[in-house]
Amino acid sequence: MEKPPRHRLSDAEKDALLLEQAALIERLAARITELEALVGKPRKTSSNSHTPPSQDGPGRPGSKAAAKRRRKPRPSRPGVSRPLSEDPDRTERRLAESCPHCGMAVSGMPQRCRHRYDHIDLPVIRPVVTRVELFGGRCGDCGRRYRAAPPALMPPGTPFGPGIRSLLAYLHHSHHVGFERLSRMLRELFGLGISEGAIANSFRRMGTAFDAARAAIKAKLLTAPVIASDETTTRVNGVTHWQWVFHSDKAVLHDIVPSRARSVAAQVLGEHRPEVWVSDRYAGQQELGHLHQVCLAHVLRDVQYAIDCGDTVVAPRIRDHLRWAIRIGKRRPTLKDSTLAAYAARADRGLDALLGVPAAHPAGRDLQRQIKAWRGKFFVFLTDRRVPPTNNGSEREIRPSVICRKVTNGFRSTWGPGIHAGYRSVTGTARLQGQSAWNAIRALVDGTFAVA
Repeated sequence: MEKPPRHRLSDAEKDALLLEQAALIERLAARITELEALVGKPRKTSSNSHTPPSQDGPGRPGSKAAAKRRRKPRPSRPGVSRPLSEDPDRTERRLAESCPHCGMAVSGMPQRCRHRYDHIDLPVIRPVVTRVELFGGRCGDCGRRYRAAPPALMPPGTPFGPGIRSLLAYLHHSHHVGFERLSRMLRELFGLGISEGAIANSFRRMGTAFDAARAAIKAKLLTAPVIASDETTTRVNGVTHWQWVFHSDKAVLHDIVPSRARSVAAQVLGEHRPEVWVSDRYAGQQELGHLHQVCLAHVLRDVQYAIDCGDTVVAPRIRDHLRWAIRIGKRRPTLKDSTLAAYAARADRGLDALLGVPAAHPAGRDLQRQIKAWRGKFFVFLTDRRVPPTNNGSEREIRPSVICRKVTNGFRSTWGPGIHAGYRSVTGTARLQGQSAWNAIRALVDGTFAVA
């Protein structure tokens, strides 16, 4: 195309020039698409897709090795020491007997504390064995045999008490210690011989308590106005199943089923329909609440993939806009309702404007089509303070189960998934109430667990 003349163009000449430029742009765009197809699309990683970080491979962007090379020397900081215990079990006071410099006896002279420190250690832990003997005889009146009732906290059957059963569940489900290692750990640390079959029987006996706890947790969940959910794969007897998690600000419910279909969530909800549903953009998670907040963290990964593909016009601006909205969401506790409503309107207008920007790159056009399909589900959190902008809460709840699956390779029994789902439900709900996993499982075994 020749350079246009510098003198004033007529309307007809301007129209011809515009048509020529449009044709040139179209040819160049086609050529760019052709060249990009030859080069290939960038590899999907955990930073631009739903691929887990474990599949990124060595040398991935943001890896520990790369971060170590880029890390700057950390400035020196003042040294600190472990604070002294406020309530020591025992205090040992030592008085000097002689002066280390001249050897003079000082045991009878007044002395004051010159140094104080704590010495912490664990005692030798051994199981406490209580022999229970039930006496009886034969009744002199009816002639039938009788026997004394066993202690309420020491019923016959399994010899292992609630402390041992709680410890087994805690180590297996929270710290992913397998049955073989559990047996060896208890034998070497505590001198307690327990077989793998006894460990399995101990877990199976907890099934009734876990079922009752999950029923109470589900009842609490179905009163929540905002519910978030996510799902991941697991293995049961070598077959792929799905572990679902549903949680609110008061309850966490896990369920392991053979299906990923929408019917799983619908069955859990029953007649209850929350005001807001929070999830990713999977089809099975749609139309379960009156409003739907999609996870902006998932959207940002798709935006990053469009940037990696070469879009420099639309995707970077959408990324900056969504990050700005998330930052506003973090400031919600300090914002007035009117200010938050103004930010919500600004977020909607800004996203509408970005969707109208002409995208020359195919990745940018694909990104715009994806966002248009979910347009009304991006900024619900700016109109409702209870709603999070991302579904990271569900990701955090389900992450321990993913680690357990990778360590143990899934479940080898039909009752194992129910026990694990019950354990994660109880400990997750207890964490929302400010309790530790150990205290929660001990309360369950003792029969004192309750959903606040």
